[in-house]
Amino acid sequence: MAATSHGAPAGSPANDPAAGHSRLIRWIDYRLPFVSVLEHELIDYPTPRNLNYWWNFGSLAGIVLVIMIVTGVVLAMHYTPSADLAFDSVQRIMRDVNYGWLIRYIHMNGASMFFLIVYIHLFRGLYYGSYKYPRELLWMIGVVILLLMIATAFMGYVLPWGQMSYWAATVITNLFSAIPVVGQSIVTLLWGGFTVGNPTLNRFFSLHYLLPFIIVAVVGLHLIALHQHGSNNPLGIDKRGPQDTIPFHPYYTIKDMFGLSVFLLFFAIFVFYLPNAFVSPDNSIPANPMVTPTHIVPEWYLLPFYAILRSITFNFLGIPSKLLGVIASMGSIFILFLVPWLDTSPVRSARFRPVYRVVSFLLPIDVIALGYVGSQPPEGWVVALGQVATFYYYFHFLILMPVLGKWERPRPLPISIAAAVLEGNPSAFAAATPTEGH
Repeated sequence: MAATSHGAPAGSPANDPAAGHSRLIRWIDYRLPFVSVLEHELIDYPTPRNLNYWWNFGSLAGIVLVIMIVTGVVLAMHYTPSADLAFDSVQRIMRDVNYGWLIRYIHMNGASMFFLIVYIHLFRGLYYGSYKYPRELLWMIGVVILLLMIATAFMGYVLPWGQMSYWAATVITNLFSAIPVVGQSIVTLLWGGFTVGNPTLNRFFSLHYLLPFIIVAVVGLHLIALHQHGSNNPLGIDKRGPQDTIPFHPYYTIKDMFGLSVFLLFFAIFVFYLPNAFVSPDNSIPANPMVTPTHIVPEWYLLPFYAILRSITFNFLGIPSKLLGVIASMGSIFILFLVPWLDTSPVRSARFRPVYRVVSFLLPIDVIALGYVGSQPPEGWVVALGQVATFYYYFHFLILMPVLGKWERPRPLPISIAAAVLEGNPSAFAAATPTEGH
């Protein structure tokens, strides 16, 4: 057998982690170990054996991100970022470009699917305590991804240059004017002038194209942080040995493929039968700075934040209501960064926290109520509902989480994942100290 320049046999396992592949793959992998890294991280990666279908949404989010980037690049080839031509270029994509209608509908509805998946992924993390030690940074990187998604989606919403696109851009960018001293300068910088126009559209198009690739980079960091300590699981207890894990492939790759198949069927219903279900009819009208729509609303996935913004109708300690609304709306996202420290319970999963388990369902109900408020004109009882829902949102994180963490008495934790899965073992749910949830 030939020897390497270092004296070790070329095909020895110690120097050849890609053993079993062709000589070319082994030659490349010895110098650039992409095959061995993929095998370690995607095939042999030890995963908790009790993950349920709520864990499918992480991989689904990654797949939809790829779909959004591919369709976005194709659309960018035919789109014209000009205030005079943007609306017509979108119509040309729909009518004259081969399968342009399909690519646009996939991209347009894909944004809604992307947010739906990420919101479910987020609420799953809140329920099962996936933000607790040692995964605090993993959670915080996820919140950064959410912020980048919101920025990307808002800028993409402006690109069709319809009535709702134009006026949503005008209203949302104007919010920065509430910031003392520098607010108006920020608005002028975003607009590229003194009104929403061609420079604004060019800025938004450039950033909308760039940000998804930044999201990919941050997702890479998210995965590195995930694989550092492994996935959380429904029980919220750490792996205690090989008996608690199974290889990621084929067990979870098959499970993810099944989840993807179900999702694609759901996605196809909107692409082919309800393509404009999430689109305002006003966006089918070219942008007209002289005509204001009756009711300006963002896309559905931004409605809760919009509702919080509009619910602040009063001044407080001399701070204008507009600035308070901006602070409350942005704070509703930034408060997520603090969740690992706001939750004081030593137990991760809500399964073993009888009171918090009930309370945890109130948060998504509250967010849905905020979404409804954001979709309605700000008048009458809708304003009161928005204020109550906004109050509860902050009450949930700032009061309920810390207080319940100290006051609630959790149920005993399983001794291990394997013991809980194999419930025939009488000691499966023997009492364990709450700190073992960490």
